[in-house]
Amino acid sequence: MNILILQGSPRKSGSTVWMTEEYKKAAEAAGHKVTLVDVAHKKIAGCLACEYCHGNGNGACVQKDDMQEIYPLLAEAEVLVLASPVYYFTMSAQIQAPIQRVYNMNKPPKVKKMAMLLSSYSPGVYDGAVGEYHGIQSYWGVEDTGIVTAKIDEQKTDAIRAKILELVKKL
Repeated sequence: MNILILQGSPRKSGSTVWMTEEYKKAAEAAGHKVTLVDVAHKKIAGCLACEYCHGNGNGACVQKDDMQEIYPLLAEAEVLVLASPVYYFTMSAQIQAPIQRVYNMNKPPKVKKMAMLLSSYSPGVYDGAVGEYHGIQSYWGVEDTGIVTAKIDEQKTDAIRAKILELVKKL
């Protein structure tokens, strides 16, 4: 399968990055094609709700930023993995912008499955991010292959790696 991972942590050696790298390694070892995009270090603005994409733009966004690199990847992805730290009860601002910008295409046309990787310092802060993920997954009508969360004492452990491997097996 063609897998696209959008990684939204600004911390280049943080737990979210580690989780995405573990997912990528496992998926590639299973024979899947994986593209990992570090959206946290891209210049991507949020949606303006200008409706250009649904009018004169014929599906194209009026904003010309690094999201232009991601649209073709979204168009070909069969699996979308959202990876984010949870700083204040939801996904990071860095991953929110590209998620919002999918509005121009309504949904990626080939995506059939989704997964989510979340890390946080504290337990019990995932509800907002998980709710948003399930809202997207439900609206798109795609299969949820699962969510892995890692609080501070679980991060970068064999137990979390094993949970990530279980997600990959669902592909």
